[in-house]
Amino acid sequence: MSTPSVNTSAEIPAGFGEAAFEAFLTTRDEPDWVTQSRRQAFKRYSELLESELNPEEWRRVDLRALRSDRFQLNAGSEISQDSADSKHTETLLKGRAEFAGHVTHIDGQLASNDLAAELAAKGVIFGDLSVVVREHSELIQKHFMTKAVDSETDRFSAWHGAFWTGGTVLYVPRNVVIEAPLHSLITLQAEKAADFSHTLVILEEGASATLLEETASTTTDNLGLHMGAVELLLGKEARLRYVQLQNWNHNVWHIAHQAGRVGNNGFLQWTVGGIGAKLAHIHQDVVLDGRGAEAEVNGVTFATGKQIHSFYTQQVHNAQGTRSDLLYKQVLRDHSRAIWRGMIRVEPEGQQTNGYQRNDSLMLSPTCRVDAIPGLEIEADDVRCTHGATAGRVDEEQIFYCMSRGMSEYEAMHMIVEGFFQTVFDRIPVEVVRETLDQAIIKKLGFGR
Repeated sequence: MSTPSVNTSAEIPAGFGEAAFEAFLTTRDEPDWVTQSRRQAFKRYSELLESELNPEEWRRVDLRALRSDRFQLNAGSEISQDSADSKHTETLLKGRAEFAGHVTHIDGQLASNDLAAELAAKGVIFGDLSVVVREHSELIQKHFMTKAVDSETDRFSAWHGAFWTGGTVLYVPRNVVIEAPLHSLITLQAEKAADFSHTLVILEEGASATLLEETASTTTDNLGLHMGAVELLLGKEARLRYVQLQNWNHNVWHIAHQAGRVGNNGFLQWTVGGIGAKLAHIHQDVVLDGRGAEAEVNGVTFATGKQIHSFYTQQVHNAQGTRSDLLYKQVLRDHSRAIWRGMIRVEPEGQQTNGYQRNDSLMLSPTCRVDAIPGLEIEADDVRCTHGATAGRVDEEQIFYCMSRGMSEYEAMHMIVEGFFQTVFDRIPVEVVRETLDQAIIKKLGFGR
């Protein structure tokens, strides 16, 4: 079956029904296999709309206010240079470090892209998925939604698989080491814009890289939707540091399936910073496939107002001698809510596994709420797996003590919150990320500033 003719000026109906899907396909210039995978995902999406979501993952997340017909895809539209260079886009990492390459998306469309010439000469690919899927079709076909994120998982992964618009691709060939970090920026600008960006990282055997990715809204009040996916694929002895800083405004729905797979003696360090969004729900899988594979997952979230931050994490051990270590720290204030459901799963082949997960929550007001549920599923008999969760209020005596020593309430609260997060910060080797998270926390504390 041939690819549909491309009409970049086609008007896509609101919502995500069959008419919108067919109109969307006419705006795409893609290989046949992509079109077929989209059609298969849309069929699955239509079927799953009538099915109940997995209650273990979703029973605590209220989706009644999420209406797909309120959002609009911006497929095929030109991004102006003024928009691409907008000084009104506040990002957490902008201007804080020297990067070896950048990729910027606005409302699901590529705005700018560059990569250091010496890396391109070594075969590194860093660019927009919509472009790379045409220029390196065979490479992408082998990895895209075949090993990590599955469009069959639920209605949201299928929705993404049908309508993904672009996103960032990083491919690092065998034994190539990238010293300087790379930067990916995903922004929402238009009112009721929908972003379906997809991040795909492929590290061949012995490769090494650091990718810092952030999301941001260009306005404080525009309604938006991010239905994303992240796939991190590490070959034998590959090393990846991946950081995702989520900083949407408080009117954006943020739902994503994210997965990393690690080969023999590979190492994945995955850091998540959750600051923004109206509701954020992340399905995060870390799968250790090779003997001696390791993963360290760090999470820092801060919710205020009526924000909801929800995480469903799984650490899967498929081979002998693997190690996973997950630490999430959450701060809540006002009427916000944090939800974390964690699971360590050890398959029968995962002998001599070392798995650890911990979630700690600090509540700054009596009206916020935390649900933290760790879990273990162990099929092997020679393992060491531990888990735990804590939640508690700020000690008023600590605040009083600090204020009696001349600090303001704002300074006292910042010191307490910073100390709470410090154990996570100590695990992050990228200095710019530590500094950026600290500054974001200071701004989030506010107290009328």
